[in-house]
Amino acid sequence: MALHNRVSAAELKVRLAAETFRRTTISFYQYAKIEDPTAFRNELYERLFTLGVFGRIYVAHEGINAQISVPEYNVDAFRDVLYSYSFLNGIRLNIAVDDDGKSFWVLKIKVREKIVADGIEDPTFDMSNRGQYLDAKAFNELTEDPDTIVVDMRNHYEYEVGHFQNAIEVPSDTFRDQLPMAVDMLKDQKDKNIVMYCTGGIRCEKASAYMLHNGFKNVFHLEGGIIEYTNKAKQQGLPLKFKGKNFVFDDRLGERITDEVISKCHQCGKPSDTHTNCANDACHLLFIQCEECAAAYEGTCSADCKNVLHLPEEERDELRKGVDKGQMIFNKSKQRLRPRLERENE
Repeated sequence: MALHNRVSAAELKVRLAAETFRRTTISFYQYAKIEDPTAFRNELYERLFTLGVFGRIYVAHEGINAQISVPEYNVDAFRDVLYSYSFLNGIRLNIAVDDDGKSFWVLKIKVREKIVADGIEDPTFDMSNRGQYLDAKAFNELTEDPDTIVVDMRNHYEYEVGHFQNAIEVPSDTFRDQLPMAVDMLKDQKDKNIVMYCTGGIRCEKASAYMLHNGFKNVFHLEGGIIEYTNKAKQQGLPLKFKGKNFVFDDRLGERITDEVISKCHQCGKPSDTHTNCANDACHLLFIQCEECAAAYEGTCSADCKNVLHLPEEERDELRKGVDKGQMIFNKSKQRLRPRLERENE
């Protein structure tokens, strides 16, 4: 069998829409030593493809990072496949909080240098020396302590639509920039409780190890991230300290955690937390847009992009040349976003 997809995205989406069964969106990660990532990747692709698994998985010498959707009738078989690998046996699976089953439409497994791009080049850095796990109950209790600082280790666009009460933002576009920035921001707080969190746990776990590596003493990270916290808090009847939406990197673009809308439309400023990609494929910027602006701008981020939609197809094709849409889907750089939207508001 081919070890990669050969069907167009349009056809795959049609097939997904025609499915008559439900899917479950799952994420998981594990830091572990994988001797031959390519061989592991190829074997895993074959086994998951036969189960109808869709999603995005990264494999590296340092471990695995996955966001996937699995047919409900194959969830047990999928778990058996994972658990057949010793370093994945018993691994925690984060089940999506707000799931329409349409998060992915194809299976992609890629070998990368790291499962999280961190920019760490210090050979003495040790991922095994990481912060203490906090479950939902322990997180709620520790964050009541005035000597505790809660740190959001996600990007600015994730923080914008939802975050924990009193959490501080590390204002950066990339995780690799956030790590040294967090150390610098908290350099005078090394004796306080530092609690780090992210979407599913993978970034804050590495961040906790980095903080310890840089001399911090009392470092914790939220087990399973926002996803696991929300599921456990609801199951146990605990108060939810997270407000708003949890941004996710799939077609859903967000999970509704609480009813609060804490962000604003980037075009008119009305309360909104709906991310959308600009309908101009030569732009494809992801930004927050309310329903009214979506109608007025026809799903685009600016009047210029709206005008592009009405150009002849050959002119639109010319504008799209050289544009890597895959990179733009989650490119919400402050530097790229703000000048464009500010021009619209002048």
